[in-house]
Amino acid sequence: MNLEEVLKLADEIIFTKTGQHLDDLQEAVLRGTLQRETYKQIAKDFDCSESSVRNAGSELWQILSEQLGEDISKSNLRSAMERLQVSIVSHFAQDSAQIGFVNYCGESRHPPDIPNSNPHNQETSNPKQTKALHQDLREMPELGAFYDRTPELDTLTTWILQQCCRLIALTGISGIGKTTLAVQLVQQIKDEFEYLIWCNVDAFPTLAELQDKLIQFFSQSEKLDSPATSQKSLPLIKYLQKHPCLVVLDDVHNLFSSGELAGKYKPGYEDYRSFFKQIEKLPHQSCFLLIGWEQPREVTRVKSQNIPIRTLQLTGLDIAAGREILRDYGLAEIDNYSALIHRYQGNPLWLKSVATLIQELGGGVTELLPDDTILLPEDLKDTLQQQCDRLSEIEKQVLSLLARESEPVNLAKLIENGTMVASDLLNALQSLSRRCLIQQQGSFYALPQVVKQYIKEMM
Repeated sequence: MNLEEVLKLADEIIFTKTGQHLDDLQEAVLRGTLQRETYKQIAKDFDCSESSVRNAGSELWQILSEQLGEDISKSNLRSAMERLQVSIVSHFAQDSAQIGFVNYCGESRHPPDIPNSNPHNQETSNPKQTKALHQDLREMPELGAFYDRTPELDTLTTWILQQCCRLIALTGISGIGKTTLAVQLVQQIKDEFEYLIWCNVDAFPTLAELQDKLIQFFSQSEKLDSPATSQKSLPLIKYLQKHPCLVVLDDVHNLFSSGELAGKYKPGYEDYRSFFKQIEKLPHQSCFLLIGWEQPREVTRVKSQNIPIRTLQLTGLDIAAGREILRDYGLAEIDNYSALIHRYQGNPLWLKSVATLIQELGGGVTELLPDDTILLPEDLKDTLQQQCDRLSEIEKQVLSLLARESEPVNLAKLIENGTMVASDLLNALQSLSRRCLIQQQGSFYALPQVVKQYIKEMM
């Protein structure tokens, strides 16, 4: 089936649903998809934004899915259209008449019937059609302004789709953009999974409650696919083995205790440890993406190709992306924008907070302050307080030590200046690093400027 035949067939389907033929962008998306181009390549060829291409693609896949009675995505478009052609040609050979919605007698095009609305069509259609895609994204936040995270998106996509990682932790300090990145990722790869669900952990679900929620989602979806049969619910791992699933757990730090080193489970939640180990060890074709300020201790940062676990710690945006934020908040003409972005580590939330403060005080306020001034708006303080309230006492001691230092310090000096034993100090440094509250430069440690200023004001 050549490219033009597929485009003609798709045009007929779109006309059936909308009464309109393919527009230029829709045709470009279909043509690029059939030529195995990425959305980014299609956008470049068509000279438009990647988001416009994605939106057009999403609308096309939805219409085609509804009309063909199976889930259509970027990855299976060609095979689905070829199956449809086989069905049409089969009817043509049997009936020597206009079959389905394509007129093979050379007559003018007619408004078509939905292919699978004809029982005769259903008898000859391919029985191995892909099952409908099942998604529960009710708890996923809407994607607002998204500032370039191309390397991180590529990394996560590779880990999930190519390396088939089973457990991925997406971590970073508050406001760095973890959830926003995850939403963008889900929008890009959602068509690759048969089942997709986003769950917020802010309601502190026990493992039994979470498993019940997931099993209910999987089992109800299967019953919708086969309503005539009464299917018994399976253990969760069986669904993960049976179907390609993506499960996103947001705010997983709510599973861990405050006042303890990072990643220690709350009483009654310890069975999550064995659950995540099960996800890692048992063979299946699914992925759990964990988002939060802290990660489970069993999800190591050490990268190994031999284990299907990865951790991605988000850092700040680059200068170009940071400037987009300042521009969006009316600070496009600020002279020292580069220094401001660096001072606030390219943290999107921090930049938005300080940009709002500067705007409300009058943009010229920055010219009256020393270049190294760290402004801490009250909402930024509240955000830092939420994260620092989770710290253990020994972590707070280490932060106080580092806040007094004007330069990065090594372990020997921290031991000399502190009152804690070396093993406790090392555990505290590891925990603070996992919380993304300290910076490590070789064997030296330091605080981000914003965190240092906050600690000084709290001391």
